[in-house]
Amino acid sequence: MSAVPALPIPPLPEDTSAELLRLLDALEPAGLWWLSGYAAALASRGTVSTRAPAPAAREPVATERLTVIYGSQTGNSKRLAEKLAREAEAAGLAVRLVRADAYPQRELRNERQLAVVISTQGDGDPPDDARGFVDFLAGKRAPQLPDLKYTVLALGDSSYPQFCAIGRKLDARLAELGATRLGALGEADLDVDTVATPWLERTLASVREVQKSNTPRAATVTPLRAVAAPPASEWTRERPFAAELLVNQRITARNGTRDVRHFELSLEGSGLDYEPGDALGVWPANRPELVDAVLESLHLDGDGIVAHGGETRPLRAWLGEKRELTKLARPFVAAHAAQARSTELNRLLAPDRAGDLGALLQSHQVIDLLRAYPADWQADELVAALRPLTPRLYSIASSRKLVGDEVHLTVARLEYEAFGHRHFGAASAWLAGGEDGARLPVFVEENERFRLPKDDARDVVMIGPGTGVAPFRGFVQERAATGASGRNWLFFGNPYFDRDFLYQLEWQAALKEGSLHRLDLAFSRDQADKIYVQQRLRERGRELYDWLENGAHLYVCGDATRMAKDVHAALIDLVAEHGGKDRERAAEYVDALQQQGRYARDVY
Repeated sequence: MSAVPALPIPPLPEDTSAELLRLLDALEPAGLWWLSGYAAALASRGTVSTRAPAPAAREPVATERLTVIYGSQTGNSKRLAEKLAREAEAAGLAVRLVRADAYPQRELRNERQLAVVISTQGDGDPPDDARGFVDFLAGKRAPQLPDLKYTVLALGDSSYPQFCAIGRKLDARLAELGATRLGALGEADLDVDTVATPWLERTLASVREVQKSNTPRAATVTPLRAVAAPPASEWTRERPFAAELLVNQRITARNGTRDVRHFELSLEGSGLDYEPGDALGVWPANRPELVDAVLESLHLDGDGIVAHGGETRPLRAWLGEKRELTKLARPFVAAHAAQARSTELNRLLAPDRAGDLGALLQSHQVIDLLRAYPADWQADELVAALRPLTPRLYSIASSRKLVGDEVHLTVARLEYEAFGHRHFGAASAWLAGGEDGARLPVFVEENERFRLPKDDARDVVMIGPGTGVAPFRGFVQERAATGASGRNWLFFGNPYFDRDFLYQLEWQAALKEGSLHRLDLAFSRDQADKIYVQQRLRERGRELYDWLENGAHLYVCGDATRMAKDVHAALIDLVAEHGGKDRERAAEYVDALQQQGRYARDVY
């Protein structure tokens, strides 16, 4: 949020005005609106009291507006919720938009129309910004909702056994509480729009039907924060900017465990802006040799013309630019099982084989399935069955204040041997093969949950092993550029000090200059017993707990399946040990940090 403008004619002493401005600058728009109303009420009574006002005697009045709640880890749920709110507003419907962690839970009993857009992370976990809402709805304090009409759009990844688990749970729980469905649950895979688009259309139609008997009113959208309407020409996910590649540099040793690249791209002339913590979306292309392998295995002509979804292009172009080949999805396995008449594949699709199917989806690419289970495909049927290619999101590793019209990324090139063939990641290998001057289609994905504290006197603790260190490079650059007085503490880990110490010279320079105050390292394979960042957290537990007690903000970025969970457990352990709490109270302490916005995660 931009700084609060100076009061034009402050009817207050100078020191009081300064204190007031500091308070206002720390508030989000919702807080400012509340404060303005509260102050007006005090003024109307002619008295001022510093005591908290008594609770209102009456419950909030039920409303016929549509409330759209979203929980998002990578931005897709947020994007779709905003689209639903915009289209509802454009249709003249009453609507408000709220992020799950900002939703006043006491208002749920008075809702009449509700749309929930929520993703599932990893092994059936809710996104960080929806944990409190999910727990509330599942708990005993959730009210009965006989007057509520609702619909849920669940987002997930079918390569995981717990596909869309959170959305399914919320859909079932709302029905259990007596609510009536406005429409059926939508379950979207990584090709989100395939399911999301018809769900949005059905939801709008249902809400319009419910609200049509109401007296026409001015529709209102209440976003989490006030944002000016973007210009029509803004570069977006659907209309990416062609950014020039300026630098493609390997930053690990040739004998390192991974090929990690530092990329610098130009945003000059785009008008795109970003803040530390945001992500850059990159639209990749499949490698030509992978496309050739698919065509060869199916004996299809790459030059054959295929029409699908209102577009017409050669099959080779569909496979190279528009279809997902490096990630396997359950729907394609089911379609290929039917084409191949494979009893083995059909057995894997049974509900009791979810674990085995998940292992297949994780280990195989499309070409592996085609080779292992030969089948005949028609070109148009293949294009229809394959998932649309989706953009990859990478944490931005720079601050605009330092790099200007550039954006930097830290990307590990995915390359491995499997089933007798070399395999590559779609985006990472495509980026690594880019030459200076190449043009890459990109867009900025905001990440409101992963922001530096507004109070720059707050200390910051950053935990980012491997490429998870990327956003913290931007954090340190930003804090140095703004002259933040708070201290910065980085925990970094990787296999080897001499091969995999990402940005080593930069961190050492930052320590010397004072823009980085502490650096703790964990190189897991430099000794017989492996050491990871969570062990360093426990070793520094006393100091870390003191930082947290004094208001520090803590950030975690990187692997969600193991690292983030291990770090979370280590935080609970050190709070229990150094805070004199049992494990339950320590867990509540860590949860409270998340609810206060002082513990943020960008995990994938």
